[in-house]
This record gives sequence, structure tokens and C-alpha cells, in this order.
Amino acid sequence: MKKLKLQNQVFRMFVSNYKEWLDILGYAESTVYYLPNHLQEFFYYAENKGHTELKTITTKTIKEYYKELTERANERRHGALSKSYLNKHQQALKKFKEYLQNHNYKDFNIHLKSETDPTEEKVNVLTQSEIKELFTACNYSHNSKRFRLRDKAILTILYSCGLRRNEAVHLDISDILFDKERVYVRKGKNYKERFVPINRKNAEILEDYIYEARPEFYQSKEIEALFINHHGTRMQGMTFSNRLKVIVAATENKNIIDKQITLHILRHSIATHLLQKEVSLESIKTFLGHSSLESTQIYTHLLKTIENE
Repeated sequence: MKKLKLQNQVFRMFVSNYKEWLDILGYAESTVYYLPNHLQEFFYYAENKGHTELKTITTKTIKEYYKELTERANERRHGALSKSYLNKHQQALKKFKEYLQNHNYKDFNIHLKSETDPTEEKVNVLTQSEIKELFTACNYSHNSKRFRLRDKAILTILYSCGLRRNEAVHLDISDILFDKERVYVRKGKNYKERFVPINRKNAEILEDYIYEARPEFYQSKEIEALFINHHGTRMQGMTFSNRLKVIVAATENKNIIDKQITLHILRHSIATHLLQKEVSLESIKTFLGHSSLESTQIYTHLLKTIENE
């Protein structure tokens, strides 16, 4: 129901911030996509019932909303909405209530019953030892050395440097500043630029790729892109994702494979590991390129979740 447009600016803000919160906590891409859409659908219902702020929404409102959902026809197939679909709506509101509690909002005092068929997903973040296994797996992730060195460089950029996928895609060779021990991120979120530090070990991995492996790729001298594919063009996001899947499979570690790691979870992992090492939130904020400290503070909740598992 993404097509439903909200008129209320506060409700729109909550949907946007809720989505960012789920994303930073490392939930699966499907969860980050669907739960905010379900929340948006609920707010659309609330708007049509005359609600303009959270504090006027009651448990009765929720019950009436679920009653309407159970009576609504399935648009894709005959019959009513599936139990799984209804559970996702319930999960969306439960997670939204958790989001509000973590941000000290007191105006959503509703009771939500437990799900009869829980569908909540576990937050997946790699441990530091699992990260080491991924790097080790790059020694045999491909039969060609140039691809193995590129795999290790990809992990360095996405984990060690904490870059987003789009930021990694747009890196050029000239953005790796070995003399300053920095990576220049010119295509950050909202086009914000930043410099990310690299240590000696990370620099050596990038040097091996740039000076030993990259020249062996087709048309490597004709393109400025840091990461290029076998066609001699800039690597795109899907290729990064596919290479990560290959690296994960090469570990042959069931625990890592079962976590269904995505590129973004590498970023979540480094942020969590920095927090475990008691790096300040302000430093992590700068490192990740967050526009506000509130986004970075979400990782404190993620760390607590991991420690309580």
C-alpha cells in the first residue's frame, strides 16, 4: 500500500525515521521495505478516522483497524488477507512501539496482543571472528588471484571503511589517498563528502588490489573506477552483493551462511564493533557519515540486543 499518500507531516516523519531505524539495526531488506509501508497504511487509516497526532490513537483504534484488515479482500488472489500478511501488520506496529520507546516518545499508550504466529526477524550482525573468516575466505573465493584480491578489497571498503553500497560503487582510484591514510567519499548519502581513515593493514590490501590485480582487468587503464568488472566497466551494486554471497559460501561456516549477510550488514557490523571498543558516538557518526547523532545512537540499542541474545 505504498501508493497511499499521507497528508500529516508528523506521520510522514515517523514513517521515514522508523524505516531508517530498522535499516540501521540491520533488519533484512524485505523487513526494512515492508514494515514502514504497513505503518504508512495504518497512519492512512488513522488520518481518515480524524487522527492528527499519536496521543489520540487508542487500543480501540488498533482493534478496529485489524477488524477492517481481516474483512478486506485480497487484491492479488481470491479470499481474505493471509494470516502471514496480518501478522506483518501487527509486527509493524509492535516494532514501531519499540522504536518510540527507544526514542522516549510517551504518546503511544496502546496495548498490542502477542502474535499467534510470530514472524519477527532476528537482527544479524557479524562477530569480529566471523569478519576474520570472511577475509580468510577471500584466499579461495575465486580461482583467479585478481578476483580474490578484489574480493578482499571489497570487504575492506564495505566493512573496514564502513561505506554504503552506493558509496563503494562510485569510488575512483584517485579517492584512495595512501599518503594521507584516508579514503575520500565523494558520493555519500545526500551527496555529503567525508574522509574515512585507513590503517596500514587496510592500505596494504587496497595496494595489492590496485597495483597487482586491477591492471589485469579488461580496459583497466581506460576507466577511473576503483572497482571494475571483467567487462572493463564500473562494478555495480548487484555485483558487490553477488561477490559477498560467494565469499560467505567460501567460509563453509553454517552460522555465517544462516545469517544471510547483506552489504549493509557489513556496515552495521563495523559500527557495532567500534561501539564495543568504546569509540565515541560522535566519532562513529563522523566515520559513517550520519547527518545526526540520533541515527548513530541506534547502534547502542543494537549492541544491547546482541548482548541480551
